[in-house]
Amino acid sequence: MNRILLAAYPEDYRTRQGEEVLGCLAEAYPGRSWPPPREVFALLRGGVQARARAAVEDTSRPWWLDGFHLTALVLAALALVPYLQDVWHWALQLEPGGHTVGFEDTGWFPWTRGPGTRTRFLPYGLLPLICLVALVRGKRWIALPASAAMLLAGSGIAGSTFFGDEGVVGVGYYGLGAPLRADELVLSGTLFLTCAGLAAYRPSPLRRRSYGWLVPVAGALVMAGALHITSGDPNFQRGLFALEVAALITAWMVTAATGDHRWLIPVAAFTLVRVEAIAGRPSYLVGSLPSHVVLICLLMPIPLLAITAQRRRSRTT
Repeated sequence: MNRILLAAYPEDYRTRQGEEVLGCLAEAYPGRSWPPPREVFALLRGGVQARARAAVEDTSRPWWLDGFHLTALVLAALALVPYLQDVWHWALQLEPGGHTVGFEDTGWFPWTRGPGTRTRFLPYGLLPLICLVALVRGKRWIALPASAAMLLAGSGIAGSTFFGDEGVVGVGYYGLGAPLRADELVLSGTLFLTCAGLAAYRPSPLRRRSYGWLVPVAGALVMAGALHITSGDPNFQRGLFALEVAALITAWMVTAATGDHRWLIPVAAFTLVRVEAIAGRPSYLVGSLPSHVVLICLLMPIPLLAITAQRRRSRTT
C-alpha cells in the first residue's frame, strides 16, 4: 500500500528514490502496510510540492501557458460536477427517475418516454467530460470544439435536438449555494476563451498527463451514480465546498513552495465564475452556509497567493 503514496511524486523521483522511501517506511513502521495519518499527509504534501517544482523547472513551455491549461482543466471539471449522475445513468442506460442531478422527470433518454418531456440524444454532461479528458491528454483541438458546443447549447442557437431542454435551461449548482444554468454562459464562455487561447498558441505543446489522472473522474462518476442526491442537497453543497477549499489550500501550498504565479490564473478564473454565480442570483442560495462566508473564502486566495509568491521570490533572491 505504501507504493500508492509514491504515486503522488513525479516519475523520475520514484525511479531515483522510490525504493529508498519504501525502505524507510518499512523500517520506521514494521509490519504496517500503511503509515500513520500524519505520515500519509506529509508524504502527500511532499509529492504535491515535488510535482510543482518539476513543473516550474520544465522550461519547454511558458509558465502562463501552463496556467491557462490548468484553468481550462478546473473549469471543465467544475462544469461536469452537476451532470455526473446524468452521464453515469446514460452510460449504463438506467432510467434516472428522480435521482439525476437537477432533473426529476423521466423520458430524458432515447430509450425512455415520459409525460410532458422531450427525449434527447445525448446528455449535456458529455461535453464537459470530453473537454476534460482532452485537456488531461493535452489535445487542445478536441477541447476547443467541445467547449464551443457547450457555449452553443447554452445559448440556444443549436436548439435542443441533441441535448434536450437540459442543455439550454437545465439548472446545475456549481458549488455551495451558487446555482448556474447552462444558458448563463459565464462558465462555458470562460472555458471556450481559455481553450481558444491554448489552441492559438502553437509554439509549445501542452503538458500531457497520464490516463491515471482520469481515475478520480471515473471514481466521481461511480460515486455520483450511487449517492442519488441532488446538487441542491445541503450535504452535497457542503461536501463540494470542502473540496473547493482543499483545492485552494493546495494552490497556496504549491505557490509557497515555488513562488510561481501559474496557479494564480486558475484560482482567479474559478473565483470569477463562483462569485458571479453567488452575487448574480442571491435569491437562489441554498443556505447551507452564509453567503458572505463563501464570498470571503473565495476572494481571499487571490491576494494571498500573490503575496505568497512575491515573498517566496524575495527570499530566494
